[in-house]
Amino acid sequence: MKTIKQLNTFAIGLPFLILITYPIVKEGALINALLSTIITGFIQVLLGVKMIFADPRNTYLQIYIAGVILFFSIYLFNLRIYYIDIIGDVFFCLPPLLAIYLSVIIYKKANK
Repeated sequence: MKTIKQLNTFAIGLPFLILITYPIVKEGALINALLSTIITGFIQVLLGVKMIFADPRNTYLQIYIAGVILFFSIYLFNLRIYYIDIIGDVFFCLPPLLAIYLSVIIYKKANK
């Protein structure tokens, strides 16, 4: 669990570490920080899947996985089948909420 906590801390901190280089790199730092949030999401989804396989009866992890599946399902539906502006606007805030939710789960499990 300690490794998962450290990996999650790295994933959450990566965009902020890149953003710190803004005085040197300028616009490139902002763009790279935004792009690194994709890496953060990928790492967190992998951690969530690993944790759900280790503890499949954990309700909190089941809610997280369901949230990830719901996000991608609705996103792909909105993108490929029928585009609705409000769906894109509403689901813009879901990935940060999922990241916070998984982080809380990880830190609570690590501190037990």
